[in-house]
Amino acid sequence: MKNIKLVLLLLIVAAIVIIVLQNQSSWQVRFLWFTGEVPGIVLLFLTAAAGFFVGIVVTLLIKRGAKSRHRTGSEEELKIKS
Repeated sequence: MKNIKLVLLLLIVAAIVIIVLQNQSSWQVRFLWFTGEVPGIVLLFLTAAAGFFVGIVVTLLIKRGAKSRHRTGSEEELKIKS
């Protein structure tokens, strides 16, 4: 299973690298009241990095929530048995 995850991760990274290298021209970016020219390579890298970061945070929060629910359930069982 770990090998499959590693292969998928490498494929995603390779696809991102190819997309980034093909889009090196500057793009006009408007965010709220800011406007500017940003190289496509920087914008795509920042977007991909933000996506990976959000994915990691969500995964950790889900795992943390599952652990706390599991602990709460076992503590209630101990109280009932006592």
